[in-house]
Amino acid sequence: MTVLPADGLPLAAEFPDPSHEQWQRLVEGVLRKSGKEVTGTAAEQALSTTLEDGLTTRPLYTSNDVSPGAGLPGFAPFTRGGRAEGNTAGGWDVRQRHTLTDPARLNEAVLADLENGTTSLWLTVGGPAGIPASGLARALDGVLLDLAPVALDAGAELDSVAQELLRIAEKQGVPGEAVRGSLGADPLGRAARTGTEPDFDAAIRWAQVCDAGHPGLRALTVDALPYHEAGGSAAEELGFSLATGVAYLRALTGAGLSVEAACAQLEFRFAATADQFLTIAKLRAARLLWARVAEVCGSLDAGAQRQHAVTSAVMMTRRDPWVNMLRTTLACLGAGVGGADSVTVLPFDHALGLPDAFARRIARNTSTILMEESHLARVIDPAGGSWYVERLTTELAAAAWEFFQEIERAGGQAAALRSGMAGERLAATWAARSRDLARRKEPVTGVSEFPNLTEPAVEREPAPAFAASSGGGLPKVRRDEAFEELRTRSDAHVTASGSRPTVFLAALGPAATHTARASFASNLFRAGGIEPVHEPLSVDASTVADAFAASGATVACVCSSDALYAEQAEPVIAALKAAGAEQVFLAGRPGEYTGVDGYVFAGCDVVAVLSSVLDRMGVA
Repeated sequence: MTVLPADGLPLAAEFPDPSHEQWQRLVEGVLRKSGKEVTGTAAEQALSTTLEDGLTTRPLYTSNDVSPGAGLPGFAPFTRGGRAEGNTAGGWDVRQRHTLTDPARLNEAVLADLENGTTSLWLTVGGPAGIPASGLARALDGVLLDLAPVALDAGAELDSVAQELLRIAEKQGVPGEAVRGSLGADPLGRAARTGTEPDFDAAIRWAQVCDAGHPGLRALTVDALPYHEAGGSAAEELGFSLATGVAYLRALTGAGLSVEAACAQLEFRFAATADQFLTIAKLRAARLLWARVAEVCGSLDAGAQRQHAVTSAVMMTRRDPWVNMLRTTLACLGAGVGGADSVTVLPFDHALGLPDAFARRIARNTSTILMEESHLARVIDPAGGSWYVERLTTELAAAAWEFFQEIERAGGQAAALRSGMAGERLAATWAARSRDLARRKEPVTGVSEFPNLTEPAVEREPAPAFAASSGGGLPKVRRDEAFEELRTRSDAHVTASGSRPTVFLAALGPAATHTARASFASNLFRAGGIEPVHEPLSVDASTVADAFAASGATVACVCSSDALYAEQAEPVIAALKAAGAEQVFLAGRPGEYTGVDGYVFAGCDVVAVLSSVLDRMGVA
């Protein structure tokens, strides 16, 4: 048996501690080999990645990056969690969302979820997108309200829906103090979604009711999803949530509730994305920021924010929807590590319509695997002590607080929505992100990268649409929308002509020379629904005309190395033009080759290129 030394495992104790400067010098040497002559801090910056909100991910973090004051789990400022035990007692609350409008079908789905791992329900009640309030009893038939918390989206019908929920609980014999969940009152969130003027009266009344006799039931939800789904960044999502929460605190304390009682009526809802570290940092920063708000209001201990994380609808794709399972797994992991109290994993077919039973099963089992098989919930604050996460949390919190102050200077959340300031800010952020998406600087697997044109489409029953007022509200965006439009054009061409638009790949030289760029071009054109034709494997100026004519294409792309371009590109391009090619592209950085209509390369505007190709092909 091996016995450990008395001082434990002094790993690398015989080596001297390297300095940051020594590491930078090693980086300089690596960069020098790639042709970059940079030194010192500039060498480190060359390996850094710029994130949204002006944040930067550096290649190296040290203990110097940890800001003091993170505290302990369950204690202010709650960065490390709102409860001392974290999620170790039983894992996070697995909250399944349901948007069926038929009470009987909804009841069947709800019972199936509760029997197979779901621990709470998220229901839309009232309006055209939900079941009627009169159907809530049928939908909850067999659901024990003292065991399964219910979170509601009631919208304008809050009064009737809340009354019906409490009536059902009373009929079941559930005491008021045992009813748990959320009524989901969110006048500012509804205003953001629909453009209507917020009305706080019903929310305040129900907060008073819950405070008086239903301590396990929260009346208000601070929903940040409308801002995330309109294209907002993490800091903007946090800033809007803070401004909304502060507006609700003012309204509730103005109606007579104490700061502690007002904070107890709020549940915060955030988006969790496949960027797991940003999700972790966002949830930790949200708790830190809300603790600061509570402290300023005179009750630091009331700042333990209750969080509901929902996997992002913006990241969900309609093409190759199976990849969404991987995205939601990463998002769920980030939410769990970040300390969310409740987590909703949207089914992988969410973007296509109403999920089927298989999709709901995969969604709820995502949390189960992470908690039960990966043991993620057995550790309190798993990200605590990670120098990168700690620094990212601090920087994100600072950016969000700055934006929150900007909203407050503009008159608060309601004024920001009313004036258009919120919409303009979100639109600018989404425009910048759209440029990155179009250039594939932010790749979308299965859509802008590695699309599969032969995969059959996944069909789902249409989901009910949320009604908006005539004034409208914030838009809903998706990462795949620009490429989805291109693919839809291609699909229409298939329907009309029986075949996809095609592009001929004129590959020069042996496979070892042209494969990299030919593969790049194939991937790029498929992202727009354009099928590449790479037959024969290689061409030259004497054979390219016949090969192009046999392909049936009207557009060509020349693919090879820079060395062969210098020798063969212009004669091949001339032969393609003579053979009737309407557009000729070259795979590589822009050069001075006669006859080239455009270049495709890493970082080019792929959406613009593909749009121009489809336009030239007459694909409407």
